[in-house]
Amino acid sequence: MDNASSNWTTRALDRIEVVGNKLPDPAIIFLVCLFVVWLASAIFSQFNFDAIDPRTGQAIVVNNLLTGDSLASFLSRMVTIFTGFAPLGVVLVAMLGVGVAEHSGFISAGLKRMLDSTPSSLLTPMVVLVAIVSHTATDAGYVLVIPLAGVIFYAMGRHPLAGIAAAFAGVSGGFCANFIPSAIDPLLQSFTQTAAQIIDPEIQVNPLNNWFFNSASSLLIVAIAWYLTDKVIEPRLKDVEVDGDPNDIPTFAELTAEQSRALRRASLTMLVGVIILIGILLPESSPMRDAEGQLTSFKAPIMQSIVPLIFLLFLLPGVVYGYLSGAYRTTKDMIDSMTKAMQGMSYYIVMAFFCALFIDAFGQSNLGALLAIEGAEVLKALSLPTMVTVVGIIVLTGFVNLFVGSSSAKWALLGPIFVPMLMQLNISPDLTQIAYRIGDSSTNIITPLMPYFPLVVVYCQRYVKSTGIGTVLSLMLPFSISIMVLWSVFLLIYWGLGIPLGIQSSYLYTATG
Repeated sequence: MDNASSNWTTRALDRIEVVGNKLPDPAIIFLVCLFVVWLASAIFSQFNFDAIDPRTGQAIVVNNLLTGDSLASFLSRMVTIFTGFAPLGVVLVAMLGVGVAEHSGFISAGLKRMLDSTPSSLLTPMVVLVAIVSHTATDAGYVLVIPLAGVIFYAMGRHPLAGIAAAFAGVSGGFCANFIPSAIDPLLQSFTQTAAQIIDPEIQVNPLNNWFFNSASSLLIVAIAWYLTDKVIEPRLKDVEVDGDPNDIPTFAELTAEQSRALRRASLTMLVGVIILIGILLPESSPMRDAEGQLTSFKAPIMQSIVPLIFLLFLLPGVVYGYLSGAYRTTKDMIDSMTKAMQGMSYYIVMAFFCALFIDAFGQSNLGALLAIEGAEVLKALSLPTMVTVVGIIVLTGFVNLFVGSSSAKWALLGPIFVPMLMQLNISPDLTQIAYRIGDSSTNIITPLMPYFPLVVVYCQRYVKSTGIGTVLSLMLPFSISIMVLWSVFLLIYWGLGIPLGIQSSYLYTATG
């Protein structure tokens, strides 16, 4: 990148940061969005729409949320809307265990030992790769990998916000990429197969129909994030002062003999825990498998237990390290660690309250469904060339993702439109699904409406107090644009070479009848 282009990019991102940071606090944004949804629902409920909701087979109807009954229902459900907000439980339960591991010194000691053997030049790709693999543990990347990346970068003398940005790009921007199958694969496949059977009742879609492409994409995401972090983001952060509370910013001193011994035994405790878990999972009769004996099924107990397992796998070695290193003297010290972890989450809890209310209202109103369906119909009416249509699916999905965050909920809505539509153009459900997943992944990192986005802001504020929405948006926008463009090009090249997308997959649809 030449100096002129670099200066222009820096000025543009600086401007985005300034404008973005003038936005209200995220909690207030969610509150305003809630009022906007209420008002829009009242307006659009007065109109009839021809768009058919594929979930019901009926014309879509926008529900007025400002009626007396709707407001009464909202008030009666407000507490359960908040307590039932899935990301809230994921974050808090995981952070209880992580808090013990962190405040006992176990995480700091482990990172110190790891850093001693990690070349600085390979730190960025390592962080991104770990972030990508963290998808296997559902949302673990958001509560573990992203904050730890900031700690690692800071300990290596690099800017912590660059580490957080790199990990966020891997965890969320590269959500589709992974070497290891996870629960999201069979979950999306189930919607894809149901949608495909609208046209072809006999068609079957393999849960790992995108696995080969996802694995190859991991290398692409690592390369993109590595280049942008080291060449664009970190140079831009060189003058941004780390002014967080020193008591909240981990420091790494040489490990004492006592700490080294405690680290070895705590690590052994974690290893034994993993071995025991593997031993439980291996038998075909394992209670952690689903009714069909699968481990990666979304219904498998193991996939529903990821967060509790994270809690235990960090709690137990954290306790062992704490007592053996002298950091813990009594059980109260362990509880104090959990308390400190929850104190750090207080701001996120407030934002999660308003976020939960907004997301619930958006879903109840059917405005999100109307937006997605109308956008898909426009794309269908354009009758574009095949490759352009596939890229159009990626772009449209990326746009809808700015408003409807849940990957599975969005595919449940868009799949019955996209899949049958493209099958009529001889495009296979496997290819349509991968196009959807690219679009769904690439804009995750630039929408404040994504439930974990406020949490990333909190992580950054730990190091730079003035961090706001604009700061994170300006950091992540280069990743988002680059990932969408280059990943789309990668798909077209991959497609052109005829490399299989996954197991029992195809690019073209041929009627089974």
